[in-house]
Amino acid sequence: MPEGDSVFRLAARLRQVDGALIRSGELRGGPTAGRALGGRTVVGHATHGKHLLTRFDDRTTLHTHMRTTGSWTLTAPGRRLPAHAVAEARVRMAFEDGRTLWGIALPVVEHVATADEARVLGPLGPDLLHEDFDRDAAVARFAVRPGRTIRAALLDQRTVAGLGNLWVGELCFLRGIHPDTPVERVDLPAMLDLARRMLVHSATVPSAYQVTTGRPGRGTRHWVVGRAGRPCLWCRTPVLARDDVERPGSPPRRVWWCPRCQPIGGSATLGR
Repeated sequence: MPEGDSVFRLAARLRQVDGALIRSGELRGGPTAGRALGGRTVVGHATHGKHLLTRFDDRTTLHTHMRTTGSWTLTAPGRRLPAHAVAEARVRMAFEDGRTLWGIALPVVEHVATADEARVLGPLGPDLLHEDFDRDAAVARFAVRPGRTIRAALLDQRTVAGLGNLWVGELCFLRGIHPDTPVERVDLPAMLDLARRMLVHSATVPSAYQVTTGRPGRGTRHWVVGRAGRPCLWCRTPVLARDDVERPGSPPRRVWWCPRCQPIGGSATLGR
């Protein structure tokens, strides 16, 4: 699933169509499927966590979320998508200059008044990538459930927006915290400060995208994520992993940790 930095970079790429007039287009998914988009001009793109907001000049917004299946593709004039991709398109915007923007296999497609964006995004916590990120507000949300594991709290977009499985695994390692550590035992300001620095760096530095070790080579990009059974890059202890089902009916998500650098019940203030 794309994480906050992925969607932030996607919005930056899609800004190449800002100011473009939609010649024809429609929504093919969501509660407003069939709604025509022609005649509108794209005026901007914004993000909140993993959510993408495409704004139009008629004061409406297209709210989308890619989850595990979605993607966006911009085709050049005269170029066509494969038939199977066209069949999976949930958004189509054909612009006057001949380019076409396709939202493929998007599970969330919602067309709302721009004034209603706050309602759509209302349950979400503060976004780590926003310039006005409110750390104190985020800490207060964590504190509501002090006995919850730090991993579950970080993954919950209602607590803080933008972190996914990769970032949570790497953040816990870098802070020397076992993923099952209760929230009440974690230095939350330090955790959030690190999360913000890392996410901003990944989102804005091309060569640093989701590289947490500073080493972009194959097999060395991440400290523990994806390294089950392989030596920890810090202490050489084999990395452990398990699959967790976080909600009934949801697919399992893998958890990685180093048992030496992140001992269960150990200090929650180690850091690197």
